[in-house]
Amino acid sequence: MENLKTKIRDITDFPKPGINFKDITPLVQDPKTLRSCVEKLIGPYTNTQITAVAGMEARGFIFGSLAAWELGVGFIPLRKPGKLPYDVQKVDYDLEYGQASLEAHIDAVNPGDNILLIDDVLATGGTAKASCELIEMLGGNIIACAFVMELGFLNGRQQLVDYPVHTLLTY
Repeated sequence: MENLKTKIRDITDFPKPGINFKDITPLVQDPKTLRSCVEKLIGPYTNTQITAVAGMEARGFIFGSLAAWELGVGFIPLRKPGKLPYDVQKVDYDLEYGQASLEAHIDAVNPGDNILLIDDVLATGGTAKASCELIEMLGGNIIACAFVMELGFLNGRQQLVDYPVHTLLTY
């Protein structure tokens, strides 16, 4: 995991003063590290009954799409409002600084689908919890939530106590 950690750089005071942003750009630019990251991310789920992978806009699309490809299953994009062209199901949720929403097409999940939820970072857990709720509203089962990194000091796991959580790095 140390090689993976060297490919995540800190950007201080982004997007606002006091925030130390974890930038994955060097990771996704390095094909060997990216492949290794995705393999480790999906490792615990390669012999399970996952039927699809869901990822949240935007960086969850990167890791989620690659994970779906490797698992041989489809990908479900969870988008910000107004980005999807078909009928959608929507979930609203609270952030530490306001409100947000996620949408998915109403036919993105088949009843009983077993979904692996993937994103780059688990921070406060609000977006991940809302994503799980959205998948469940559409009739899917969340098998687990997997993240490249976790900001442990933000206690995001507390939002996901009903789901197995797998992370590669913890800060």
